[in-house]
Amino acid sequence: MSIVLMSDPRVAAIPVADNGERLADVRASGELLLDDRRSDPAYAFAHLRAGVLDRLLQAQLLLPDGLRLLVVEGFRPPALQQRYFEEYTAELRAAHGDWPAKELRAQASRYVSPPEIAPHSAGAAVDLTLVTADGTELDMGTRVNATPEESGGRCYTLADGLSHQARLHRATLSRALTAALTRGDLPPCGRLRRHL
Repeated sequence: MSIVLMSDPRVAAIPVADNGERLADVRASGELLLDDRRSDPAYAFAHLRAGVLDRLLQAQLLLPDGLRLLVVEGFRPPALQQRYFEEYTAELRAAHGDWPAKELRAQASRYVSPPEIAPHSAGAAVDLTLVTADGTELDMGTRVNATPEESGGRCYTLADGLSHQARLHRATLSRALTAALTRGDLPPCGRLRRHL
């Protein structure tokens, strides 16, 4: 399976128009757990498009007993998205000074979306993970927001080198998200949103 990077011109060529769907506060649902590792003073990170939040609530209902979704980050202000993209690009530039700008952009988009097309900046993407009923994070094979370099590529959903337990947890999350997604009008995505 080939991964289409967010920097791919085919992605940027897809017309985007605001559908007017409101941003909804994850906290107001009363059903989803919210992690504060990406918190900001305005609690922007706790907001998602209403349709995304509805699908997460459906996905949570599809999880096995004793498991919950933990939302880490939803909406990301454009300036913060820009900062994340620039910081990661700078890390790659420091490690690979011979890469041309186009390659740096492509490699950076493996981890963080280019600001002009970032779904987080529309409240249309969410970073999340699975936890037990008491809030203990399950082994997903990497920490949340692990870079491809840090994780040895295990940040990708179907990566090689995952433990049996991590693979099972990812499959559980993927099944619930895919089932909730296919009940709505959004297309299924090719990887879990466990990182930027």
